[in-house]
Amino acid sequence: MTAVAAAAPLRRGGSRPLAGTGTLLRLALRRDRLLIPAWVLTLGLAVASTGSAFETLYATAAERAGLAASMNANSSLRALYGPVFSDSVGGLVAWRMAGLGAVLAAVMSLLIVVRHTREEEETGRQELLSAAVVGRRAPLTAALLAALIADAGLAVLIAAGLAGSGRPAAGSLALGLAVGATGLLFAGLAAIAAQLTESARMAKGLTGAVLGLAFALRAAGDAADATATSLPTWLSPVGWAQNLRPYAGERWWVLLLFPASTALAVSAAYALTARRDLGMSFLPARPGPARAPASLSGPFGLAWRLQRATLFSWTAGFVFAGGIFGGIAKGAADMVGGNERTRAIFERMGGQQGLTDAFLATMTGLLGMVAAIYAAGSVLRLRGEETGNRAEPVLAGAVGRLRWAGSHLAIAYLGTAVVMTAGGLALAVGYGSTVHDITGQLGPVLGAALAQVPAVWTLTGLAVLVFGLLPRAAGAVWALIGGVLAIGWIGPALKFPQWAMDLSPFSHLPKLPGPTVTAAPFGWLLALSALFAAAGLTAFRRRDIG
Repeated sequence: MTAVAAAAPLRRGGSRPLAGTGTLLRLALRRDRLLIPAWVLTLGLAVASTGSAFETLYATAAERAGLAASMNANSSLRALYGPVFSDSVGGLVAWRMAGLGAVLAAVMSLLIVVRHTREEEETGRQELLSAAVVGRRAPLTAALLAALIADAGLAVLIAAGLAGSGRPAAGSLALGLAVGATGLLFAGLAAIAAQLTESARMAKGLTGAVLGLAFALRAAGDAADATATSLPTWLSPVGWAQNLRPYAGERWWVLLLFPASTALAVSAAYALTARRDLGMSFLPARPGPARAPASLSGPFGLAWRLQRATLFSWTAGFVFAGGIFGGIAKGAADMVGGNERTRAIFERMGGQQGLTDAFLATMTGLLGMVAAIYAAGSVLRLRGEETGNRAEPVLAGAVGRLRWAGSHLAIAYLGTAVVMTAGGLALAVGYGSTVHDITGQLGPVLGAALAQVPAVWTLTGLAVLVFGLLPRAAGAVWALIGGVLAIGWIGPALKFPQWAMDLSPFSHLPKLPGPTVTAAPFGWLLALSALFAAAGLTAFRRRDIG
């Protein structure tokens, strides 16, 4: 055996499979020094501030009891939000944030784990790091520990924030643990996906599909049973988070489901990583045909091939969400009841043209804000192609920079219109079927959905500007989108000042369906979008690639 061959096991970690874990963990935390605090602080403070909002909206026990009764009596509302187990302020916080917080914590965790495992292998950085004394299990362990730190910090912040605002300590701790434990479980599931798939995008998509299935099972179970004891609910980790029942006689034994499931997931991930080579996967992509189809002869065809699955997934999701929102729109008045504070919030979000129209306007605005996430992801796919060294081979041929970037931007801009059309149609059909007037509602509701497109395009243009001008800060686009979501969804309830509300392009749109429409806000937003995009493409044309 040569000296080089004998030294190879030592460089790889030899008999120390966890060698280098501490160094990799410090590297991961340094790389995520903005991402993790942003997620933890935003989500933790949002949960902690929800209690104050409920105290303001439902100041008396009778109002809270009425809200709980109306929610539990409506199967569509239970599917969307889950049942209410207690009509105390803490119980309403748990009802509103246990499931939502669990889902968002899961998204945070899967992003962290995939970023420091499969994404490192895909870009080739892990191969360079493994040339040092790095054990086989060290990268996965460091990624899981980074997710553990983020989830533990989130749990502590939620528990401390709620307890500090006067909520019972036991319920505050239960809610924090439910959210953090769900995130950690999906960190383990993301670790499995990182071993199975050959790309970070596929790993995120697979874990996201599991999360979507968990939410769908919880929704189906809660729609069928107001006590959240049906089988589909118990098959979902999101259902476990709700069934811990913070502030409603905590079921501490439910917590045991999380460490048991997490241990199984992590054990499976370790077993898989020990049986594959670096950069390989258990589900490799199928080889393509010997000859490329004519559709791949240009940059647009390539961009469509790369992004079509994402567009189809988002379209399907908007159809589902639009149908759910449309189905519960008729019951918006019953949900609000005589609570003037809640009515005022809906009017601030959706206008004063009638409570049902205000609810529909609020839902179309929510669809628009969520569509901005799709648009930003489509734009940032350019940065992923660039840093993954896949852009240079394309640009080395007879393809200019603007033509290459424009092909992806066409998918981003047109795809936004597609998903909003799908969501608007589903919303119109869902609402129209409950009032037996699908034809009459189709035009106004679909128009309200499409009216959100200029605001989404404004954020799309802003993402192009960041990509072209500050490519290393491309991740800041997500912070901008998150800020707009916070302004639109939390701002009306917390009575943000008008200057803060005006920072969101959605605040400048008319509240449709209902009021008279003028062309001025649409024209200004479209002009701003075009200006941002032109400036971003100009900067991209002049800077270096990569």
